[in-house]
Formats: sequence, structure tokens, C-alpha cells
Amino acid sequence: MKRISVWFYISCSSREPVKGWLKKLDANNRRIIGEDIKTVEIGWPLGMPLVRKMDKNLWEVRSDISDGRIARVLFTVQGKMMVLLHGFIKKSKSTPKSDFDLAKNRRNDVLKQR
Repeated sequence: MKRISVWFYISCSSREPVKGWLKKLDANNRRIIGEDIKTVEIGWPLGMPLVRKMDKNLWEVRSDISDGRIARVLFTVQGKMMVLLHGFIKKSKSTPKSDFDLAKNRRNDVLKQR
């Protein structure tokens, strides 16, 4: 049974950026990321190695995808909702500041709507 449900962040222009990002990935990588997100839905709260806290009310799902690449989906939790804020393929050791700041801004948008 799910402990939290997944929702996609919706921008003020009615876009769902994480959904759009996922659609650009191949089917196998979408499946891997989807299974990892489903594990979080069922087992929340979780920690490493699958989930890492990044900031207050901000976590990342850590997925190992094809070709040795690493995908990250940053999310917040509001009540019983896991809101997917931003997804990207990690290309460096640390999360790029631009990706982190974008996720924090979207998190703040979600939390303002309480």
C-alpha cells in the first residue's frame, strides 16, 4: 500500500517539467526511474542509497540508469503527496547549483500553496 502518492509539479504555464523530461528518456530508463519512485511511494520515509535529503523539505531519488549514467529526481513532500520538482542526468560529482536552485524555487512554490 502506498504511503504517499506521486504528483508532478505544474508550472505557472501549466507545464509538467519532470513528465516532459521523462518522456525524452528511453523506455528502459523511464522504467528504472519509475520503479525507484514507486519504491519511495510504498516505503516513505526512506534514506540512502535510494533517497538523500538535499535541503529542508527537499530530497532526491537516486537512479542508476543505462550506460553507467545517474539520474536524479528532486522532490518535496506535502502531506501525503510526493511532488516531483525536477529531473536531470547527473554529469558531475555534485548536484549543479542551477538544478538545485530550480528545485528549491519549485519547492517553495508548492509549499506556498498550503
